[in-house]
Formats: sequence, structure tokens, C-alpha cells
Amino acid sequence: MRFKKSLLLTIITVFMSVSFLAACSSNNTSNESTSEGSSNKTETETSSSGLYELGKEPLEFTFYGHYDWYTMPQWGDDEGSKWIQDNKKVTVKAISSGGNAAQKLNTMISTNDMPDVIWLDRASDLERLREAGMLAPLDEYFNKYPNLKEWLGDKGANILRAEDGHLYGFPNWYTSQPNGNAGYVVNKKYYTELGSPKLETTEDLYNYLKLVKEKYPNVIPYQPHLAKDGQGMDILYSAFKENDHKYPGMRAVPEGDKLTSIFTDPAFREAMQYSAKLFREKLITQDAFTQTLDQIEESVMTGNVAVFASASPTEIAMKAHAGLANSDPNGGYFMIWPIHKEGLDKDKIFPGTYTTLGWNVAVITKAAKDPEAIYAFLDWYTGPEGQTINFWGPEGKYWNGLEDDGISPKFTEEYVKDAAGLAEYQQLSTNLAWVGNTVFADRTKAKFEESLPEEERNWSTRWQSEITWKTQSNATEFISLNPLPDTEEGMIQQRVEDIYQLARTQAIYAKTDEEVIAILDKAQADAAAAGYDKLLEFKTQKWQANKQKIAGN
Repeated sequence: MRFKKSLLLTIITVFMSVSFLAACSSNNTSNESTSEGSSNKTETETSSSGLYELGKEPLEFTFYGHYDWYTMPQWGDDEGSKWIQDNKKVTVKAISSGGNAAQKLNTMISTNDMPDVIWLDRASDLERLREAGMLAPLDEYFNKYPNLKEWLGDKGANILRAEDGHLYGFPNWYTSQPNGNAGYVVNKKYYTELGSPKLETTEDLYNYLKLVKEKYPNVIPYQPHLAKDGQGMDILYSAFKENDHKYPGMRAVPEGDKLTSIFTDPAFREAMQYSAKLFREKLITQDAFTQTLDQIEESVMTGNVAVFASASPTEIAMKAHAGLANSDPNGGYFMIWPIHKEGLDKDKIFPGTYTTLGWNVAVITKAAKDPEAIYAFLDWYTGPEGQTINFWGPEGKYWNGLEDDGISPKFTEEYVKDAAGLAEYQQLSTNLAWVGNTVFADRTKAKFEESLPEEERNWSTRWQSEITWKTQSNATEFISLNPLPDTEEGMIQQRVEDIYQLARTQAIYAKTDEEVIAILDKAQADAAAAGYDKLLEFKTQKWQANKQKIAGN
């Protein structure tokens, strides 16, 4: 998002994406650290200004990405993290979730064997760690080091504060302007050969996917990104509702000053009927709920997809476009303005969201021997120099020197000529983007891209500027609504989530519109019996508290 979550990704994803770090002395970082709380410094090396001097002495810390899907790239293997390793003397040792993040974190907590840094959502697990007293407060460092304070600002920090008034998380992809990548990517070759038909409304999309199926029986008409997580399906939901400010995972719909059931939302019901129609007519890939990310990426990379939708489709599509366009001048992908139901205002359709605080956070645990040193690194990493290396690599290839403002890189001809190489670098570095600075990254690349002819613009940046940044809604007021898992509301939420996941899958497989409605009616009844109203009341209170905090009250 951002080259995101997207990463989603997706999605974001969303979601939303690149980053780097470094290591000293040895390059033998492993995917699973043998000493999970091992920052190797016992005293903070400070300058005369009182700030920790990054690069003066080696700094090593352990890092755990709290996601089933996340595997941190080997530190020092890419050019960016290798530069940080050599020049800043930072080594980051990965701890893997092993594909089961929930179990991994539970084991860490129960054994009190914590990593130095945990990268996770601003949600219940973060609150659980905070309430257990396992996190280091960051207030002192926020006011001491310059970059996060400058780019996030005090107002953003206030929204980030926990209930006890302290800062614990270092945000990722925080922003003061719209960002995000959610939307639809279209295969240029098939679209052109089919006469470049209008692709604006849900009816247009349906008719186009039917044409694809008839003309190219072996091509996937509509490829959602990880349908089991909602990506690609949630995009279709957005087509049926103006000014939709839903937040991924909220499982609720704002109505006036209250949050109400998603199961009874007319737009959600219509979207489920539409999605089921596409699925039963085989216009959506039939293994959508069982596909792996590798399978999705392969289908997009080979051009075997007509329309690809995701919370952050740009990460895969950018690389795929470069490869396909290089082998066929008529090949590649482009993005379209978000699809809308006939009669709705296309400029009020938002397939994705962004928040002031961005995506997730990096927290420093009390296991870290030198939390200030780690914070100093993260603050450097989120600043202009760290972000430049994260996005565009070390100086010399894609950039050389700085602009007159003293912080923006001067891009070289290779930035344009080697689009495929840059895309490949960024696809890797996005998995090291832990403290992304959205405003710096987006402004820097957008300003340069505007000076280029259309055919030379970076694929992702072009479509972000022209479409995705204009079609994401601000969902800051809906952050952190989830209760702790071991509370009454938390247990209700888990039951409702199970009901939702089952109902959504069953609805997609439904044979008729009437069956879709019957499935959602049953889901509503089951959710109500599970205590859904109590959960909605809890989330409403949190939502209203967020609005007060944003207003400065």
C-alpha cells in the first residue's frame, strides 16, 4: 500500500511496500533464531547530542513477524539489507511463525521467551502483550529521535496511544494523505482482442467475463487474490455501496452512529448474490478458496488471467506486466476505475481503505537489552535515507545523489530502463518494509514519474497516481475495534467470525439468489444467538471513542 500489504493486501493489503536492515560481522542469519531475546548490546552508544549513533557499534536484534504467511527474507541477501548490514552494522535475526502464528506467540508468552521485536496487527494480540507488561514504552524515544515524530506527528501519535496513554507500536505505512492499491487489474491482450469493451459497471464486468470464457476457455476470467481471506471478493462488495467506509475484519456496517450487522446489509447481500452468480457460471476460478499464493502469482505472471482483483494487486501485477510487455508489445496489464453498480456514483466507490496509522506496528519487547538502540534503527529506517534504500536500493543504480531538498533521491536512467529489475527488487524488499513512510515514498516517486512520458512511467506508480490513491477511503476511525480474545466480547467475536467465514463460503457456492439470502438469514440468526448484538455495542463504543480521539477530545 503503499507497495503493500498490501500487502494483503491485502490487502492488504491491502492492503499496501519495501524495506531493509543490516548486519554486522556475520552473514549467517537463520530463519529461526536460537536465542529469541538477544539484542547484543548492553549499553546504548550515544553521541554528544544524547542520541544513539547507528553504525558506531554492531547492533543485533531478533525479529518475529506474527503472521502465518510471513517469512522474512534472509537478512543481507538483497542489496538493500546488505548495505545496511555493511554501513549501519545492523543484523536482524528472523524468528519464523512456522505457519502457525497464534501457537508461536502463545508459546513465547507462556515460556517468557520473547523476541526483541514483534511485527503484528494493531489488534487483540498487541493488547494482550501490553496488558501483560511485556512491551517497552516508546514515548521517550518518540520525542528524542526525529523521523517518526516529524512524519507521523503528535496528532498521529495520539491516535496510536494505548488506553494507558503510552506509545508501544512503531507504525507501518502511516500517512497524512490517501494511499493504497486495492482495485482491478485487467489483461491488456485479451481486452484489446475483445474490442476494448466498456468496463465500468457490474453488468459490464459480468458481460466481459462471459466474453473471456467464450473466447478463451483456458483463461481464468476473474482471479481473486486469496478468496479465503476475502480479497478479491470484498472488492466486489464495494461496487454495491457508495461512500463505503468498511474496514477489513470489522464484520459490521455503520448506520448513523451505530455499527450494525453485516449479514443484513442490503449491499452485502446483493454483492454475495452477484459473486455467487459469477462463481456458478465459472467466471471466477473454481479453486478460489483453496489456491495458494504461489498458484495465484503463477497465473498472473503467465498472463492466464483476464481480471485480477486484490487489496494490493500491484505487487504481483507490476512484475507480471514488465515480463509480459517485454515479450509482447501488446501484452501486460492495466488498471481500471473501480466497478460500480448501475445508478451509483463511480466517484463514491471505494474498494479499499487507508488509515492515518497505516497497516501494522513493530513493538519492542522488554526482552530487548537495548530498546533505544532498536528504536534508533527503526527511526532511521522510516526516515528518508532508510526509505530510499528500502524502495530503490543503495546509491548508484536506480538513484545517484539528492535533489535540492536534501532528502529526495535523484533517479537515474536505470530507474526507467530496468523496470523489471526494480520490480523484482521491490517485490523482495516489500517483505522487509516494517516501518514504511507512505508520504515520503509516494511523494518522491510520484514527483519523478510525472516528469516522464507515459510509456516510461513505473507501472505501479502510474496506476496509484491515476486510480488507486483516488479510490481508497479513510478508515482511521474504525481502527482497533476488536476486543481481547479472552473477554466475553472476544469469545463472541470468534463465534461470529466462524459464522461469517462459513456463510460467505456457502453463499459463493449457492445455486440461486434465494439460496444466498437463506444462508445469510441463517447466519444472522446464528450470530444473534451467539451474542452479536453485544459485540456490535462494544465495537460501537470503541468507534465513538476513536472519533473523539481524532477530534482531539
